[in-house]
Amino acid sequence: MEKIIITATAESVAQAEELLKAGVDRIYVGEADYGLRLPHNFSYDELKQIADLVHNAGKELTVACNALMHQDMMDSIRPFLDFMKEIKADYLVAGDAGVFYVNKHEGYHFKLIYDASVFVTSSRQVNFWGQHGAVETVLAREIPSAELFKISENLEFPAEILVYGASVIHHSKRPLLQNYYNFTHIDDEKTRERGLFLAEPSDPASHYSIYEDKHGTHIFVNNDIDMMTKLTELAEHRFTHWKLDGIYCPGQNFVEIAKIFVEARRMLEAGEFSQEQAVLLDEKIRHWHPAGRGLDTGFYDFDPGLVK
Repeated sequence: MEKIIITATAESVAQAEELLKAGVDRIYVGEADYGLRLPHNFSYDELKQIADLVHNAGKELTVACNALMHQDMMDSIRPFLDFMKEIKADYLVAGDAGVFYVNKHEGYHFKLIYDASVFVTSSRQVNFWGQHGAVETVLAREIPSAELFKISENLEFPAEILVYGASVIHHSKRPLLQNYYNFTHIDDEKTRERGLFLAEPSDPASHYSIYEDKHGTHIFVNNDIDMMTKLTELAEHRFTHWKLDGIYCPGQNFVEIAKIFVEARRMLEAGEFSQEQAVLLDEKIRHWHPAGRGLDTGFYDFDPGLVK
């Protein structure tokens, strides 16, 4: 079995320290200008503190640079990249070809993880970005297992899988919430902390979380992802780069969930991980998962013929 690498987002310096103690391999953080959909936008001082914590623990720092870039953002990106060099960021997550170009031609040479959110659905895309400078690529969340297993047969570079957390389904650079407020003459908060959501008219129980920030409007799928009961299959098919996203799971709850995935990894690598054990650990995840947010395996068990 290939080495399993666990990446976890962090919402504070203190939580980053707890996640490192829990046994995750990479801490994923970012700031307001270039990072998308993060549990917290850190200051440069905080990022340096986290970088020191991570490197002193012998672990790796991943920093988000995955915003949808306009030309003015690319024109002003050098100070950000210079700071990434200063704090010795191990990886940058980027979804814009301009970042790849600047990284290569201006001598930054960061290890880049390609993340275009919902767009990477084939081994050809993973291999293309690997051949153009990505050390790994983030797969779309909407891929059935039958397609995932085919993808694994032809991968030349690692592909990251979301094994826990909220999954975005729509991002618009437009301020859709503010436009709605303007139309309805409502004055309300637009931030993630406000807890806004959309519901299907035909299904009042549906819950699509939505918020707006400087990068536009973000909408998340009804249920969060939980792949605990699928980890054996994923590992057998070489999907061993696991992402834990705590954007909607705050504080110690997320740390406890990270500990559960670290324990699952230990058991898998020791040959002790059975489906019965997976179910027991899955129950623990549901205990710590936020009330009011559903959990499922996303598109994993879908018939590929039904996914367009």
